[in-house]
Amino acid sequence: MSTDLKKIDWSQHPRHVMGPTALVTALAKHTGWGLVGDGPDVAIEKTYRFANYYETISFVNAVAFIAHAQDHHPDMSVHYNRCVVRLNTHDVGGISQTDFDCAAKIDALIA
Repeated sequence: MSTDLKKIDWSQHPRHVMGPTALVTALAKHTGWGLVGDGPDVAIEKTYRFANYYETISFVNAVAFIAHAQDHHPDMSVHYNRCVVRLNTHDVGGISQTDFDCAAKIDALIA
């Protein structure tokens, strides 16, 4: 298992906003994810494309399972053949390592 996919108990680790250098470095390791928004609304976002609505909803349900296990819940925009996933850490007002951990787990669904 990749170190990106190991379960981290975020209730035992304080979350902190990532600085610009750490953010750019982490983002470079996550294909297809980009920065959106600004200030406390800054987030990482990726669009996943599917053949049909059934596949899209199956993906959404799998993301919901991951989000529940991580206790970290993304914003999702669900469409017929795509889902836009947006992650940020509301309680720290920005992007934290938690967002990238969740992004790696979501990407693993498609790998």
